[in-house]
Amino acid sequence: MTDLSTTTNTDSTDAALDSRVDELLPTLSLAEKAGLMFHAMAFVDPAVIPERDGDPLLPGPVYDFVVTHHVTAMNLVNILKPAQQVRWYNALQVLARQTGSGIPVTVSSDPRSAVAQREGASHRAGSFSAWPEPVGMAATRDAQLAHAFGDTIRQEFQAVGIRLLLGPQVDIATEPRWSRISGTWGGDPELTGTLASAFIKGLQGDVLGPDSVAAMVKHFPGGGPQKDGEDPHFSHGTDQVYPGGHLAEHVAPFRAAIAAGANQVMAYYGKPVGTELEEVAFAFNRQVLTGMLRGDLGFTGIISSDWGVLNDHDIMGDTFVARAWGIEHLDPVSRTQRAIEAGTDQFGGDYASEMIVELVQDARVPESRIDESVRRILREKFRLGLFDASPLSETVAAAVAGRADFVEAGLDAQRRSLTLLTNSTRVAPAGHPSVPVLPLTGRPRVFSTTVDDTLLAEYADVVTDPAAADFAILRLQTPHDHRQTTTFETFFHSGPLDFGDDELADVLDLLFTVPTIVVLNLERPAVVPEIAQRAAALVVEYGSTDHAVLDVLFGRANPEGRLPFQLPASMVDVLAGDLDEPHRFTDPLFDFGFGLSYDENFTANNTKATS
Repeated sequence: MTDLSTTTNTDSTDAALDSRVDELLPTLSLAEKAGLMFHAMAFVDPAVIPERDGDPLLPGPVYDFVVTHHVTAMNLVNILKPAQQVRWYNALQVLARQTGSGIPVTVSSDPRSAVAQREGASHRAGSFSAWPEPVGMAATRDAQLAHAFGDTIRQEFQAVGIRLLLGPQVDIATEPRWSRISGTWGGDPELTGTLASAFIKGLQGDVLGPDSVAAMVKHFPGGGPQKDGEDPHFSHGTDQVYPGGHLAEHVAPFRAAIAAGANQVMAYYGKPVGTELEEVAFAFNRQVLTGMLRGDLGFTGIISSDWGVLNDHDIMGDTFVARAWGIEHLDPVSRTQRAIEAGTDQFGGDYASEMIVELVQDARVPESRIDESVRRILREKFRLGLFDASPLSETVAAAVAGRADFVEAGLDAQRRSLTLLTNSTRVAPAGHPSVPVLPLTGRPRVFSTTVDDTLLAEYADVVTDPAAADFAILRLQTPHDHRQTTTFETFFHSGPLDFGDDELADVLDLLFTVPTIVVLNLERPAVVPEIAQRAAALVVEYGSTDHAVLDVLFGRANPEGRLPFQLPASMVDVLAGDLDEPHRFTDPLFDFGFGLSYDENFTANNTKATS
């Protein structure tokens, strides 16, 4: 039954928002409109924070973005401690109010809730609470937990002025070599749609408003099927391929996210190859943005490009060409025209507003088309309450960011996400039943070079010689190429998923020396049949601290995770089949959804597993 009061209130709010946009839009200069269509990278420099409250931000790059280029969206590259971050934010908004038409700045960020830093994708939590990577949240299969995760981010981000999350990342992990899998919600379209929608509801609330952090869902139409697993940040990873014709499965989670209220969508860098779609990058692809996203999915919000699609940029000391794949031959102004004509509203990682001014003045793009994008952008600013917001409180920010209950909730999610794949039995004295290796009991003698000794000593007697140990604990990372290309690409872990001969030999040597519990970080679906067969127990994690891992290994918490994707049995399997097809492995080492738990009626299982 429809709640008529809610409907009426919503309609009234929408009408009021439209009225405010209608009143403001005609007062903007063309340069101001153009500036609204750019989303610059902002380094938070404490040197530009004024001494007095109420004073504007001092001159520097961010000052120039606002004053010279009229940019009103800033993506934080770094972040200060909460109280100082608030001082920067308040001064930024003072500067914005005193400039031109006084449009407030929307401050955005990549995810900042993880244990580890992933340059170009997400940041470690720092002053915020630390949770598993989204793929670990998928391992919990708990929509209520995903909602709580989003709600925690909402409160922590809002306290320091971050009002837009560049996420969630709802790509489907079908090509296991792809470097961005840890940021996905796994390999299943339906599970991804369910959990990401719950997360968005936690982040934004039921309706986008002054208490929300907005979501920018990415990367449309789904970045999972990257040819050879290479990433389109780089010129050797431009192609997205659909050999099995499974584009619809990759798009499906976006439909769910839009239904959940997502008002922004980011188009990915890649270009579709071997389909009926034009082979140009998605930010320039009218069939994808206007046809699929606006037409088929009915999306009415803001379409953003990914970062750096118009101009060449310096990244970590290296020059990167614009990711204008398929139209590299066009000059930056012509690329901008193509993107606007395709349906892009805002350009990430750039501030070249003069290019849009030139396009309108040269009658290459009508100002009415610019007004369409500006209207969408202004409407969201009004919805978020940015025009009416009071200065943030340093005291509140310091109290909310990293609040004790948030930290504990994140740690609990880390524990819950751990997935137990194998658990052999211990040798028992004569006349006693065999028991599984995990959970460990008492204070065994434990050897480990990959877990903090001081923390481990709270659980076990630490020994420095594996021959003297009852057990060893070995934390491993998913294998990847160690490419010596650019500094930036070293952070994108691509290539084969199996250990090289020498590294595998070292691992197996320890496993043959002492019963070893292997804890494997699955940033991608690793190929580990030899380790799975030989380890005393194999546990996988998706961004968990030593504290969370040890709590599970020693039975203070249960491993509740279920694999969010298949683990292939070999690299031969990885290279076979249609890489755009979800759950394509017919005989995986461990199947999607597999996971063991601690149970008094436990039966050991070291064989291939299917759910």
